[in-house]
Amino acid sequence: MGIKKVKPTTPGRRQATFDDFKDITKTFPEKNLIMIKKKTSGRNNQGKITVRHRGGGVKRYIRLIDFKRDKFDVPAKVAAIEYDPNRGARIALLFYADGAKRYIISPSGLKTGDRIKSSLNKIEIKAGNAMPVKYIPPGVAIHNVELDPGKGGKLARGAGNSLFVMGVEGKFAQIRMPSREIRLIKKECLCTVGQASNQEKINISLGKAGRKRKLGIKPTVRGTAMNPVDHPHGGGEGNQPIGLKHPKTPWGKPALGVRTRNKKKASAKLIMQRRKKRK
Repeated sequence: MGIKKVKPTTPGRRQATFDDFKDITKTFPEKNLIMIKKKTSGRNNQGKITVRHRGGGVKRYIRLIDFKRDKFDVPAKVAAIEYDPNRGARIALLFYADGAKRYIISPSGLKTGDRIKSSLNKIEIKAGNAMPVKYIPPGVAIHNVELDPGKGGKLARGAGNSLFVMGVEGKFAQIRMPSREIRLIKKECLCTVGQASNQEKINISLGKAGRKRKLGIKPTVRGTAMNPVDHPHGGGEGNQPIGLKHPKTPWGKPALGVRTRNKKKASAKLIMQRRKKRK
């Protein structure tokens, strides 16, 4: 992927940058691997808004991604690298030797024609190959990592994300997360070798509000611009400070930097080192 700029014909295009899609080799998705995406606009089954700032956006198909990688020891050929509107990373279309077709999250550097495989045993450390974390040497980037064996990859699935194995001891492997948190997971959990593709996505500037609306995200209004009945920060004449010891959400809960993780959560004992604030 590369980032391109355009002529500044309008104020919005002056600040905007775009994906050049040069790494895409196939335009239309595989028909057997898509389904219609139903929009909820942030509303629950009662029609009440439970997630704010959602609505509109361009219609999309869901690409059915194989997060489990459970076709073991069957070689697959990379048929195409495709764009997925539902995620930042690219997806790769695999043609397996037994005739099956599946999508996976494409690691960086994977190209059409490459041969990859998934196995429960130790195989070659190569981008796109999937195996248990106990066989990954320290310092090798991995992504699409399972939290529980057989449940499918949950960690490091976004564009440019990767984890690292710090070591294996007993039943668990020590994993360093993108947030620098160090966590224990069972050493039988599957992972995919390599860094998730499309690392430069973070550098794209939308440039104008219209591109945000096409993503299905509606405008966000500041709490200080509201009335007291609508937000704890509201009220006052003109530009006023929030007038509280700390910022709050519209429902009165502490916001911005307050830890919200439940200390009694079952997985708390698996976290060796909490994430650190970046300076």
